[in-house]
Amino acid sequence: MIKLLIADDEDLLRGALAALLELEDDLTVAAEASTSTDAVRLARRHRPDIAVLDLEMPPADGLHAAERIRAELPTRIILVTRHARPGVLRRALAAGVSGFVPKTTPSARLAEIVRDVAAGRRYVDPDIAASALTENDCPLTARELEVLHASRKGASINEIAAEVHLASGTVRNYLSSAMAKMGASSRHAAAHRAWEEGWI
Repeated sequence: MIKLLIADDEDLLRGALAALLELEDDLTVAAEASTSTDAVRLARRHRPDIAVLDLEMPPADGLHAAERIRAELPTRIILVTRHARPGVLRRALAAGVSGFVPKTTPSARLAEIVRDVAAGRRYVDPDIAASALTENDCPLTARELEVLHASRKGASINEIAAEVHLASGTVRNYLSSAMAKMGASSRHAAAHRAWEEGWI
C-alpha cells in the first residue's frame, strides 16, 4: 500500500483528489493539508511514501514545503501546478522532486504517476519539459532574486531590507540592477516577470 499526503489550499480540489486516489486498491491517503506549513507538519507525523503538493499554496509555496520534507524524510514529492512555469521545473528537480504535473492531469493518470514515483522513477509532464528546454537563462544574481521575491509580496523597501537583512539603500541598488537587466519599468513589473519565468 502506497501512503499519500495530499496538500492543496483549494478544499474542493484537495478533497476530490483524495477521494479519487482512495478508490485505487494500492493507494491510501494518510493526511490532507491546506497550507505548506501543515504539509511539512503532517509529513513529519505520518511519514507518507509520497506527498502530492500544490505548487501555489500559501504561506510559502509547495516547492518550499518539498525542500523541507525532502531534507528530513525519505518521502518522494510530486508537485501539481496550474501555472507550469519552466524555471520552477529546474528548481524542483534540484530540490529532489520526483514528479511535476499540471492540474489538468486526470486522476487515473496521476495514480499511475504515483506508482511510478513510488517505484523510484521520475515523471515530468512533456509540455512542461519542452517549455523548460527553451527557457531563458536567468540574468539575475541570488541577491537580486531574493529582493524581488520579497518585493512580490508588496513589501516596502524598508520591509524588504528587514526581511533580507540588508540596508535600504542596498536593497534599492539590487532592485534597480534587476530592473535594468530585465528592462522593467518598476520593481513590481520585474518581480512579476521573474515569477512568470519561474526564477522566484
